[in-house]
Amino acid sequence: MTFDTEFKKALQLLPEKEKDKLILRLLKHDLQLANRLYFELVNTDSVEDKREQLRNLIIKRIQLASERYYSPGYLLMDVREISGEINEHVYIAKDKFGEIMLNCQMLRYLLELNHKRVASETPAKSRTLCVYIIARIFKILILIQKQHEDLHLEFREDIEALGKLVASNTNLMKTAINNGLDINWLLEFDIPYNITEIHKEIRKNGFLK
Repeated sequence: MTFDTEFKKALQLLPEKEKDKLILRLLKHDLQLANRLYFELVNTDSVEDKREQLRNLIIKRIQLASERYYSPGYLLMDVREISGEINEHVYIAKDKFGEIMLNCQMLRYLLELNHKRVASETPAKSRTLCVYIIARIFKILILIQKQHEDLHLEFREDIEALGKLVASNTNLMKTAINNGLDINWLLEFDIPYNITEIHKEIRKNGFLK
């Protein structure tokens, strides 16, 4: 929704107390925005502090999900919930660097703890989880390519580790091939400059879904 100039001017002319009441009322209906403003205006933690706190939480959550492993579907539910928390952190803290790092850490730790389980499942049972992982790797590569070149090497270790984990897992490797992810991009840390266009074309052709 867009607001015209007349409406904006009318808001500016409201008494300060009325503005405060309206802001608080609106924030009650948008908790993400409220949390973002709280982080920017009140919270004393730095972006790095918040990132590290979430990284530790991700490790614990994946450990718990792995210990109570029941099926690829249930594991996917846990991963999606963690991904949502990463997205919320990025929105609140405007942490683009952390978005890449936390997603890398999440997938890497997930696969390290559940490598044999994912590989031993039938392709039919593991498909949705594997497609999600490959799609998430595509997202990470796109985000890295958008970063300044000087920062790319910060992610090399995690990307190469993810490449090895995918390459050594039959179900994941088949899913990567079937969905257009060249594993050499990870193993050699050689992300195509047009990775965004490649991803769009793959999605257009009905893959990664």
